[in-house]
Amino acid sequence: MPTQKPNPVRRRLPRQEREKLIVAEAIRFFAEVGFEGQTRALAQRLGVTQPLLYRYFPDKDALIERVYQEVFLGGWDPAWTAGLRDRTVSLRDRIVQFYHAYSRRHFRYEQVRLFMFAGLKDQGLANRYMGFVRENLFEPLVAELRFDIGLPAQAPNDYEVECVAGLHGAVAYIGVRRWVYHAPVPEDTDRVIANMVDSFLSGIHEVFRRMADEAQPA
Repeated sequence: MPTQKPNPVRRRLPRQEREKLIVAEAIRFFAEVGFEGQTRALAQRLGVTQPLLYRYFPDKDALIERVYQEVFLGGWDPAWTAGLRDRTVSLRDRIVQFYHAYSRRHFRYEQVRLFMFAGLKDQGLANRYMGFVRENLFEPLVAELRFDIGLPAQAPNDYEVECVAGLHGAVAYIGVRRWVYHAPVPEDTDRVIANMVDSFLSGIHEVFRRMADEAQPA
């Protein structure tokens, strides 16, 4: 077997750089074993002692919070939400462009598996992120759909949000099949996503109009 190279964390490094290395390895570690993985095992992978690890993060929850900030929130580009609201571009193209960018950022091994483990480990963590997604994706998309259909602006209701959440779940399932189930997915995921968006838009206008009619007082 080739000689294993020393882990870079063992070298004398500035605190900020060492902290980044710890977080990067924690992301890989929790993506492999889940958030139930022990910090002792993580320290061994890093080639450091567990007490040294706790100099940077006082406990495991603090480390998981940092992973959440890096992967879940840090992986979101605010320009995506702004792009969804750009009415100089067709709604269909805006949604396709969003999901092409989203998939390139989030359809990676670590991101997909951490999303899954977050839901299994801590409902609070998962609910926080889904609240963020609702605010930055679902509700803006509902508003743009209502405008595109010609419905008056109003606060999105739960039924409208569930419709767009269904599209999001279908797109996200591409990454789940690849990195959780290890099942084959088409090579051209951009084409798959465009087809999903077209299928969604082919029926959503009628559904939104029906829900709007049902909401009117008798």
